[in-house]
Amino acid sequence: MEIEKHYDEIARCNRCGFCQVACPVFRSTGHEAGVARGRLALLRALIEKRIEWNRELEEPLFTCLLCGACTANCFPAVATADLMLDARSEYLDRVGRSKLHKLLFRHILPHPRRLRLAARAVAIGKRSGLSNLAQALGLLRIFGRDFPRAAEIVERFPEKTFREEVKPGVVRGTGDLRIGYFVGCGTDIMCPVAARATLRILRKLGRTVRVLENCCCGLPPVTYGDRTAARALAEKNLAILAEDEFDVIVTDCSSCAAFLKKYPTLFDEDDPRHEAAKACAQRMRDLVELVASTGGSPSAGQGEKVVATYHDPCHASRGQGLVRQPREILRSLPVLEYRELPEADWCCGGAGSYALYHYDLSRQVLDRKMDHVARTGANLLVTSCPACIIHLTFGVRQRGLPVRVCHISELMVD
Repeated sequence: MEIEKHYDEIARCNRCGFCQVACPVFRSTGHEAGVARGRLALLRALIEKRIEWNRELEEPLFTCLLCGACTANCFPAVATADLMLDARSEYLDRVGRSKLHKLLFRHILPHPRRLRLAARAVAIGKRSGLSNLAQALGLLRIFGRDFPRAAEIVERFPEKTFREEVKPGVVRGTGDLRIGYFVGCGTDIMCPVAARATLRILRKLGRTVRVLENCCCGLPPVTYGDRTAARALAEKNLAILAEDEFDVIVTDCSSCAAFLKKYPTLFDEDDPRHEAAKACAQRMRDLVELVASTGGSPSAGQGEKVVATYHDPCHASRGQGLVRQPREILRSLPVLEYRELPEADWCCGGAGSYALYHYDLSRQVLDRKMDHVARTGANLLVTSCPACIIHLTFGVRQRGLPVRVCHISELMVD
């Protein structure tokens, strides 16, 4: 059994219940099965063969947001999110994999152009009303049981993706570094404004900036338990990222950055790809991390002062320890009045495509986040993850809040 090797780690849970305080799912449902100690008890029962693998396990295994908040509040620091990933992988091996996931992870994500075409088809469907017809016919449920409701999260798609405007290749800058710009799928398709801002920042910091022809980092398939697909994506990216022409590799998606730094965990130590993955991880930087470490001064900007607050993506705060840096950047901007967001590091409920299968839970987690955003009185809600931007924008729209959601890169350019 895949999770059997983690039995000692699972058994370290002393069932104290401190995970309940920080778990967004438990705070929304109150169900023991939705908190770390309940999930770990389930894994232990599977290993001890007190229960069998079956489809009833899908709900408790896949409702975890993988935000890592439980581990941050766990005295023995049991890495529940990582254990859930192993359990999901074994579940799919034993119970069966989704044909849709196979199509997405193995035939679309490795090819950015196909992904953009798929996104364009969805955009056309939304604009033309065809998606409403498909929804009425029940055809959209193949994308997730809650897809018909989750489709409202994205109001509209940008007219052009970043890669349609900026082709892969080298652009000159005015700084000293040789930078490789890893363009995340979400940034490319849903947040091209942020990507353009990032490129302008990198040109200030770099002597050369190469816009990489990378594919998906591999986080989505890992999240759904498909490690084979994730390794294939990582191997394809490593062929580009392992080159010696970069001093640093940078991405403006905190989720991509956190996962790229974990590439070595995808391969055994005796696997030749392991060393390439280590070299990549050592040079990998989140944009926020790079700006803070180089002392690059963000643009002050001009105009009327606005109140800003910051949401910590889980993959930035707990995934990379980037908590102080974004706040220092925001406080350095004279046009902003910074106000701290209560529970800023709590998951917003986006968690990639979580809402496609767990829409109600996702909304409950988002509603808690929006309550806190409203209390700050902020005009600007800033973050560093495209998935968070999409979900927070939906929350703001649902509440009718006079708040603009943006990527931090958009505030660091003239």
